[in-house]
Amino acid sequence: MKFASVALSALAISLASPALANQHETQSEMASAYPMTPQGAADWVAMVEKDMFDFSVEYGRVLWINSTYIIHDSDQLAAKYGAQATEKSVKYANEAAKYAQVAGLDPEVARKLDILRNGIVMPAPVRDGAATELNEIATKLGSAYGKGKGTLNGEEINGSDIEAEMGNLDRTPAELAEMWTSWHDNVGAPMRDDYQRMIAIAGEGAAELGYDDLGAMWRSNYDMSPDQFAAETERMWQEVKPLYMALHTYVRSKLNAKYGDEVQPATGPIRADLLGNMWAQEWGNIYPLVAPAGAGDIGYDLTELIEQKDLDEVEMVRVGEQFFSSLGFEPLPETFWQRSQFTKPQDREVVCHASAWDVDNVDDLRIKMCIKRNADDFKVIHHELGHNYYQRAYNQQDYLHLNGANDGFHEAIGDMIALSITPEYLVQIDKLDRADVPSADKDIGLLLREAMDKIAFLPFGLLVDRYRWELFNGSIPTNELNKGWNDLRLQYQGIVPPVERDETKFDAGAKYHIPGNVPYTRYFLARILQFQFFKAACDQAGWEGPLHRCSFYGNEEVGKNLNAMLEMGASKPWPDALEAFTGERQMSGKAMAEYFAPLKAWLDEQNAGKTEGW
Repeated sequence: MKFASVALSALAISLASPALANQHETQSEMASAYPMTPQGAADWVAMVEKDMFDFSVEYGRVLWINSTYIIHDSDQLAAKYGAQATEKSVKYANEAAKYAQVAGLDPEVARKLDILRNGIVMPAPVRDGAATELNEIATKLGSAYGKGKGTLNGEEINGSDIEAEMGNLDRTPAELAEMWTSWHDNVGAPMRDDYQRMIAIAGEGAAELGYDDLGAMWRSNYDMSPDQFAAETERMWQEVKPLYMALHTYVRSKLNAKYGDEVQPATGPIRADLLGNMWAQEWGNIYPLVAPAGAGDIGYDLTELIEQKDLDEVEMVRVGEQFFSSLGFEPLPETFWQRSQFTKPQDREVVCHASAWDVDNVDDLRIKMCIKRNADDFKVIHHELGHNYYQRAYNQQDYLHLNGANDGFHEAIGDMIALSITPEYLVQIDKLDRADVPSADKDIGLLLREAMDKIAFLPFGLLVDRYRWELFNGSIPTNELNKGWNDLRLQYQGIVPPVERDETKFDAGAKYHIPGNVPYTRYFLARILQFQFFKAACDQAGWEGPLHRCSFYGNEEVGKNLNAMLEMGASKPWPDALEAFTGERQMSGKAMAEYFAPLKAWLDEQNAGKTEGW
């Protein structure tokens, strides 16, 4: 299983459980100490959890150093510890599979055995050298991404800055194409061979654990069969797909009006680099280009408010903490402020991709970001703090339950809080004057701005793992690695690269989560779940206005109910946790559809007579 408590959103290798309690213990000694009986299984699980807890603290510190100080030595340390973690985790998984066959197991022990067996992300086979090779490749890929560079007007530009510039509306289509192409060529393409080797090794490991392929292993950690889970995600996608199709049609028409047929045709797919984001996964940066007259003006700009209030990077985090405090949660520990990385250091390479950490599995909470003083990072801060507060809430659970109810839960909590960054909330925290609160006739603008991120993301959130699942089971052949990626992006997102791409490239590798081996369906689930959580919170708070204007800031009753779900961690199947807060046992896109219903009706009016799809 993944180290649940170390780093959410960014664990570079995202591998399985750590070292065996005593490497020199013989099989006969193990059999004597932990016989194949219900009590033997329980004792073995207890031993494993203690060892995992202890190892994860040391490994977490190594990973923190490697993420915040990328040098040869920290790479070597990360690879060494990663190899230990992977090799021993596979041993634990194999042993867990044996104990799982024992009759009469305590239900909680049986659940923990399933967690051990099903939760590995990149398993190495037991043959000599496999774990070392796997981790050396994984560390190499992670560092390559962290040190990645693109170009802008021929000048080198780092990953954090190029992401920001992709959202700069002053950039020309030629400049956007240059940044997109250089990033994908410089970062993704060199990873192609190493990535294929890495997933081949992990595929061997998955087969040894009894899975059809690595993708089936990934899908086995959701309290249902792999096929059932795949069907569930498709069901949820179909519930929200009409929203995306309407948004795609509208945005395409606005880009065509802005750039003309030569750059963006009026029909067919959208050019990927025109959407304000390197991966076309969120489109909020181009909102001004698509905002209709009158209805599109929401009356304020959050980035401008941050600048006007002269909030620095740490103060932005303080505002995020304040929201959770208003719900009754305890303040973050002082060590959080001492040990977190809030800004990009000038003297060394770091991984800027935002992540949340609990290094000691108790209260050594941290975030790692290269914060920009803008609206996007203000929301990301809330997202990452959601991880931290979740980590703290379940820190009394046993080690194997130190995780979200499912991985989508962890991603959704902070996003649910971020949905409450409404005009009313900004007034409450003295960041917006009451006189500047947009009137009801601005609601379409508010919803459209939100949809440019939330709705636009949905197909990308689904396809990243769809791509890997098809790589893992051979549906995408090795000689079509790049074609497979771009075919799925066309199928689900309706986008195409700005330039021709061939099989010397590996465009998927230019997205952090691919070389980082972070499963991505969790982010799709989070987009769905956050609206379920949000609606439940607003109902509990007694909100009577439009759902999209709700803020439950300051409502300690909501905080109490939310904490009751969070503190369960992974100790119960996720439907139990979902029901504890929402009263529902099925993840559903219906709350999201309700939230955006006024926008959908408006988009349909705007799109009348236009061709939908590509």
